[in-house]
Amino acid sequence: MQKDSKIYIAGHNGLVGSAILDELKSENFTNLIYKTHSELDLTDQKSVNEFFEKEKPEFVILAAAKAGGIAANNTYRADFIYENLMIETNVIHASFKYKVKKLLFIASTTIYPKNANTPTNEKQMLSGDLEYTNKPYAIAKIAGLMLCESYNIQYNTNFIAITPINLYGNNDKFDLEKAHVMPALLRKFHLAKLLENNNEKALLRDLNLNSLSEAKAYLAKYGVNEKSVEIWGDGTPTREFLHSEDLAKAVMFVMQNVDFKDLKIKDKEITNTHLNVGVNENISIKELAFLIKDIVGFNGDIVFNKDRPNGVMNKLTDCSKINALGWKHKINLKEGITMMYEWYKNTYSGGGGL
Repeated sequence: MQKDSKIYIAGHNGLVGSAILDELKSENFTNLIYKTHSELDLTDQKSVNEFFEKEKPEFVILAAAKAGGIAANNTYRADFIYENLMIETNVIHASFKYKVKKLLFIASTTIYPKNANTPTNEKQMLSGDLEYTNKPYAIAKIAGLMLCESYNIQYNTNFIAITPINLYGNNDKFDLEKAHVMPALLRKFHLAKLLENNNEKALLRDLNLNSLSEAKAYLAKYGVNEKSVEIWGDGTPTREFLHSEDLAKAVMFVMQNVDFKDLKIKDKEITNTHLNVGVNENISIKELAFLIKDIVGFNGDIVFNKDRPNGVMNKLTDCSKINALGWKHKINLKEGITMMYEWYKNTYSGGGGL
């Protein structure tokens, strides 16, 4: 990519897209295009085709997706598979139709079987059954990977797919019902700390509610009070976390240094050409909870609700493929969570004086 190349970032307002947009700007790319959902509905094929015909982007970064945690994935199963399939199909096909030079599709390690061997390498996709709670989302992401690979094989396009691990960072979704584990835990502990400190003003501002009694009743539904925070499951599952700024740098590395021809295996079936992107380290949910509790400064207890699902028990990806190409993460977990918490406080609770 040249500094004046026309680059379309799909999903620029989200956790991933906003980090990528910031990274592009910091590296002085000047011809960037992006649209809000109200300006361009990516599930609408006609609108997507009209956009590509008018703008004719040279490069596309597909970061748009409907995403969420265990509760959201399990509750809105039809929405997750439908919306993600439509977004991927429309953008990837339009990129082929309007001769995009290179596309990067961002999937997720939920594509791997629930009982995959760890560390999980790219070859394990489609080698077993998926975890039930996020199966519709995972199937949609697998379809996106197959779209990229299939267009490359049949039409000689240059569509690259990456599968990052659990992401966190600025502009994450902190909804207590729909958020991923990291932002959900961070917000729970933050709100519990506000209750513990009797900081009613910051609490009501964060929740956008009018009374303390209303706030307490709302938080009780999510197991949050001034004395304890409830967490789903028994705390034993392990997860791997990557800061969105590290992912943005990985995206830039792939866009500038990796082509589909670099990922094909000679003299064999062309398959599993996507790239895992992670940190090669995992942490249990219990350890994560205590780490976030310490960073936030909440003094109460942690209660593990064993009647709630754990999700996939263990996740650790093998990132040797992208590491061998020359990329490696830089932000450690404690540093990244601290960065995320400072951003959250300044954005939602009126600054750091809590």
